[in-house]
Amino acid sequence: MVERSAMAESLSDVSSAALNSQPSTFNKLRDIVAKLRGPGGCPWDREQTHESLLPATIEEAYEVAEAARAKNDAHFREELGDLLLLVVMHAEIAREAGRFDINNVVDDVTEKLVRRHPHVFGKSAARDSGAVLKQWEAIKREEKRSDSHYLASLPRALPALMRAQKAQSKAARVNFDWTELRDVLAKVEEELGETKSAIASQDRPSLEDEIGDLLFAVVNLARKCKLDAESALQTATDKFVARFNRLEDELRARGRRLGDVDLAELDEIWNAIKKMTNERMRKDERSSND
Repeated sequence: MVERSAMAESLSDVSSAALNSQPSTFNKLRDIVAKLRGPGGCPWDREQTHESLLPATIEEAYEVAEAARAKNDAHFREELGDLLLLVVMHAEIAREAGRFDINNVVDDVTEKLVRRHPHVFGKSAARDSGAVLKQWEAIKREEKRSDSHYLASLPRALPALMRAQKAQSKAARVNFDWTELRDVLAKVEEELGETKSAIASQDRPSLEDEIGDLLFAVVNLARKCKLDAESALQTATDKFVARFNRLEDELRARGRRLGDVDLAELDEIWNAIKKMTNERMRKDERSSND
């Protein structure tokens, strides 16, 4: 662990540099937000509170994720800007109330980054990502000694799949994890069997419990395969939507409408679309490998 004096010196240097070198474009954004919120500013902006901005803050974070997955730089940059605007707006509302300002926000995160990276700014020997993550958790636990449990900081507001994976990842950092993938697969199969039994029993509370356990086990499988469960499900949903849109287009071409066609015909069209898209994917993979 880095010595206290060395850490304090690093914190001071980096924090001061961050606060004194904020780009003029950032200062301009801060000043514009203050003007919008000030006397003679925008009535809508002046009415906003932390609570009223929360839905937009959450929505913009999801839009950033969507833009990043789409690999569209112009869209990604725009969405990052929208999210940054909300961060500055929240900080401005807090400044008006005399609580803190954007400089405090920047200072806090700068200090935290330095404090939690002693392998970069200090003398820690941690070098690989596994050791770095364990070191991060140890420093975080030391900072939050008032929390009575290790997972106390796990946000309840996260989407369910993301929260499950984060809980599992944090537990794994303190060695509570299967080492073999076959054990994870066995757990998925065990939970699937228990879900089938719950379905047969027609016990709704039991079924809800078992389906939850099954989903949790599948999230763990994704994590052990080094996949993000939220992204994997998002991709699967996008694929379903694209195929369903094609199914709808095919029905229109036949002069039919959704809701007026039986399952047998829908399955016929769906399977044809699935076969066509799978063949196209294989063709694209062969082309990329040539």
